[in-house]
Amino acid sequence: MKTASRILGSAFFHEGFEVQDAPRYGAERRGAPIFAYVRASRKAISERGIIQHPDLVTVADDSLVPIPAAGVLQGLDPHTAMLINSHTTAEVWQHRLNLEGPVLILPAAEDAGDRADLPFVGTACAGAAARLVGVIGRAALAGAIEDELGSHGPQLVDRNTETALQSYDLMEAHAGSVTEGTEHSASDYARPDWVGMTAEDVDAAAPSIHATATSVEVKTGLWRTLRPVIDYDRCKRCWWVCSTFCPDGAIEVDTQGRPEIDYDHCKGCMICVAKCPPHAIETIPEHVAQAAEETGA
Repeated sequence: MKTASRILGSAFFHEGFEVQDAPRYGAERRGAPIFAYVRASRKAISERGIIQHPDLVTVADDSLVPIPAAGVLQGLDPHTAMLINSHTTAEVWQHRLNLEGPVLILPAAEDAGDRADLPFVGTACAGAAARLVGVIGRAALAGAIEDELGSHGPQLVDRNTETALQSYDLMEAHAGSVTEGTEHSASDYARPDWVGMTAEDVDAAAPSIHATATSVEVKTGLWRTLRPVIDYDRCKRCWWVCSTFCPDGAIEVDTQGRPEIDYDHCKGCMICVAKCPPHAIETIPEHVAQAAEETGA
């Protein structure tokens, strides 16, 4: 993805744009999420740092979509287009995430089960992104690949160019669909709503479980010391994230996309709190929740 951002940035530069491109790493270990960002403008770019409100998000590995550390869904608005390298259709992803902006699919290659074995996936993503922005021609894209990969020899350059142009052509029907968003003024900045993880006092211990007996008849929710509570005003009805990641299947979703927590079997692991993209699930101590139920508050 670092190379992909450099190729896209260089392609913009070939077309006369001012450009920034930079990667961002988390823990520098194999398999850790990484993203890179590109800014392009006909005018001088004064802004620095991570793009908070992207016009296009390109995802090379669709398993990263619901991972908070990857930041795939961060800062999206109705203007943002999302391009996902995936075997799954755009309709399924749109339904899973309930995004307001368009979702496009770059068909993932069929010749490797492990996405890490696909050395050209970054070039494919760069080629597709170049077509979507509508201001980068084939010659500029090919020239950018030569600039960034020329030192590796003509064979590798030709292979990457072929891959990038194939993806470029696949996005022909959507050429120019990604446009520049409106500027966000610093004077309108609003602090994000952070999720506070409430902790019990240290003298409150969890039960000791020595055997497996989780079933409908065993109310494992009695183990819970913290309770997840859904704020339905903030919930985006994406249905897929919280219900999929709940390890006990304690979250069901109705036909309207409204998630409901089965508190009889929710153990309070708070994975749903960590995974929810719009932070619609908060944490409260179980004894506080029970007291509220008893008083009808």
